[in-house]
Amino acid sequence: MVEEEENLRVVRSGGSELNFRRAVFSADSKYIFCVSGDFVKVYSSATEECVHVLQGHRNLVTGIQLNPNNHLQLYSCSFDGTIKLWDYLDGILIKTFIVGHKLHALFTHANAEDSVFVTINKEKPDVFQLVSVKLPKSSSQEIEAEELSFVLDYINQSPKCIAFGNGGEYVAAVRDFYLSVYFFKRKKTSRFTLSSSRNKKHAKNNFTCVACHPKEDCIATGHKDGKIRLWRNFDDDKKYTYTCLHWHHDRVMDLAFSVTGTSLLSGGRESVLVEWRDAAEKNKEFLPRLGATIEHISVSPAGDLFCTSHSDNKIIVIHRNLEASAVIQGLVKDSSILTGLMIDPRTKALVLNGKPGHLQFYSLQSDKQLYNLDIVQQEYINDYGLIQSQLTRAAFGCYGNWLATVEQRQEKETELELQMKLWTYNKKTQGFVLNTKVNMPHEDHITALCFCNAEKYETPTLVTASKDGHFKVWILTDDSDIYKEAVGWTCDFMGSYHKYQATNCCFSEDGSLLAVSFEEIITMWDSETWELKCTFCQRTGNIRHLCFGRLTCSKYLLGATENGILCCWNLLSCTLEWSTKLNITVMEPDPNSEHVAAVSKSSVGSDLFVFKPSEPRPLYVQKNICREEVQWGVFVPRDVPESFTSEAHQWLNRSQFYFLTKSQSLLTFGTKSPEEKLTPTNKQLLAEESLPAAPLYFILGKHRQQQGEKLNETLENQLVQLPLTEKIPAISELLHTPAHVLPSASFLCSMFVNSLLLSKKTKSTEEIPDDVDMEEEKESDSSDENDFTGKDQNTNTTDLAEGGEDIIHQLSKSEEKELRKFRKVDYSWIVAL
Repeated sequence: MVEEEENLRVVRSGGSELNFRRAVFSADSKYIFCVSGDFVKVYSSATEECVHVLQGHRNLVTGIQLNPNNHLQLYSCSFDGTIKLWDYLDGILIKTFIVGHKLHALFTHANAEDSVFVTINKEKPDVFQLVSVKLPKSSSQEIEAEELSFVLDYINQSPKCIAFGNGGEYVAAVRDFYLSVYFFKRKKTSRFTLSSSRNKKHAKNNFTCVACHPKEDCIATGHKDGKIRLWRNFDDDKKYTYTCLHWHHDRVMDLAFSVTGTSLLSGGRESVLVEWRDAAEKNKEFLPRLGATIEHISVSPAGDLFCTSHSDNKIIVIHRNLEASAVIQGLVKDSSILTGLMIDPRTKALVLNGKPGHLQFYSLQSDKQLYNLDIVQQEYINDYGLIQSQLTRAAFGCYGNWLATVEQRQEKETELELQMKLWTYNKKTQGFVLNTKVNMPHEDHITALCFCNAEKYETPTLVTASKDGHFKVWILTDDSDIYKEAVGWTCDFMGSYHKYQATNCCFSEDGSLLAVSFEEIITMWDSETWELKCTFCQRTGNIRHLCFGRLTCSKYLLGATENGILCCWNLLSCTLEWSTKLNITVMEPDPNSEHVAAVSKSSVGSDLFVFKPSEPRPLYVQKNICREEVQWGVFVPRDVPESFTSEAHQWLNRSQFYFLTKSQSLLTFGTKSPEEKLTPTNKQLLAEESLPAAPLYFILGKHRQQQGEKLNETLENQLVQLPLTEKIPAISELLHTPAHVLPSASFLCSMFVNSLLLSKKTKSTEEIPDDVDMEEEKESDSSDENDFTGKDQNTNTTDLAEGGEDIIHQLSKSEEKELRKFRKVDYSWIVAL
């Protein structure tokens, strides 16, 4: 039972940006570290699994770097003004250094002892400085780090615009049309300027990124016009030279040298990783079709792996031979979420707009993308001026068996292209397959679509509403050919109301009524005859949200207007039950209870109200759940129900409420962060145990360890208490594991049989027959028997002396014999596996 003292709070539900900063490899290339909102996530570079979530910062994490003096430790900095040192293998926070300034980037190198470099801003918000922070040595957990040393001024806040070169002898920074190089030994700064944008020939000379050669005095800079400049002899302001490399047609997003410095990697909007070998124009290799704009490029300290961070919130791990080996895909942040938030009834995955023209299925439990569904099925051309087809509406029906999508493209007001597609779930391929495509289902934009999910209706039914003033009813028919083997969707009915625009539609829980809103008026239709039954109108503005009550509140209809009025109608009496003034932006009913969640917009943020339609008094109210506008929300059914006893929190027992803000932050309510549930315990975060365990490990390794611990307890307490056979992991794993991955039966026989010999209940002394094999007992080790009986006598004496508590009976001779046999089973064969 959840304790009442644990108050609900808004927590981040994953889906944070993985591409906000460069990813960092561990020294052995086994792990990839990336910032993710307030956390630092640790991924396995081989399995793509998240094996760690480092939590402790109170604001956005802005930089991560390995400790150059200890490759098993990691530094991180944040907007909260602290630098934290982590032991990433055990997930332990070692120290916290309080700097006091808002930190925008973090840099380290081996020559700077007990110091790190950070980017801060002083006075003006657009003026940033690179400073060195002295990290004092102390045994305390939190340490004040107030000793700052100025290095460079007028720099860019992005860490891509700062780089250390040649073992930390100098640092290079770029901003606008300026390249600044600071030499640590001479304490001198050199500045180099390119032609400004006033000259049309050099209109795009702006610096975008910088990288330094690890062993030579060479600086590579990327520019807005797609050129890469290699600077040399920059220690002299007059004799400096640079050469140009040009392949990218648009701005260079990031640059990185290989560990040896023989190759230069570059990436941009072309979604192509370019490797320039020996800094030559002719010697270049390509890794194309990476899917999205390359934001960052990282190189492992060992030099065997690269990784690229992309604008669609993914990280691709690449081998040295330019072959992609792993993809870590986060929640794709589209420019606009037009479909809203949906839940796939089959996988319980969150479904919303993903890549252009795609639906993404995102697992909320594991915080990773399951797969993408290509809806538009057209090649996406990355061009700002080109108008692409957009996925605007989607809905699931018939318990996940059907999916309806709407896509549109409009260059001019009179040139609207609409397509509605209906997809059926294929059990063989475990995916959706296109069944029906309808061109121009309406003459204007489609505003809403919904399925009838009532159990009593065998024929799948879909309703679409449009600005053309009509709503259409689509049904599944089986007369697509003469053999009636194919099925398809056809229009069965079209309705309207006084040429008003249809804005919303929804079915009642039992499917008997259809509610369609036409601007300010709500119409009720019989789903069997499609007759108009009644209308509701309060003249309080156009209907923005519409939904029926559930379960005991199914007789109520809720409607929220654009003028900030929430109305509740009683369908039995056809009267207004209650109304209140509330500027609602999101209204979602819980499919598993009577509760309805409504999010309203206020002057300082967004507020949450949870209520039942039968009662105008809200059950739960939380002001200012976030500082920005909430755009979408959805209830997700729980696999295991919670047990909140408070009336104010019972609405979270069966479902969990997720909401998406304007900046596309996915948030939810809970007593602890979902990342805490995803993160393994500290004891499990060793390098070997971070990978999934094989079935053989469960059969042999864990069972042997458990039986060894129980046997030791048995020898100490003289109690034979083995688990029931159906609870023994070896038996369950042996029965459910495929035969081709098991060792031979001769290997498993002795352990399997011995696990069945001793039951939980032991026989009494009177039930043991007298004709026990005494010769076998004599052959056993006499020393073991003496020790065994000696411990038994001591134990009995101690128990009797404790004052009449439960007396443990002495084992019979047959039980002692079976126990000695169990101890002498040879398990040495396991070591050879």
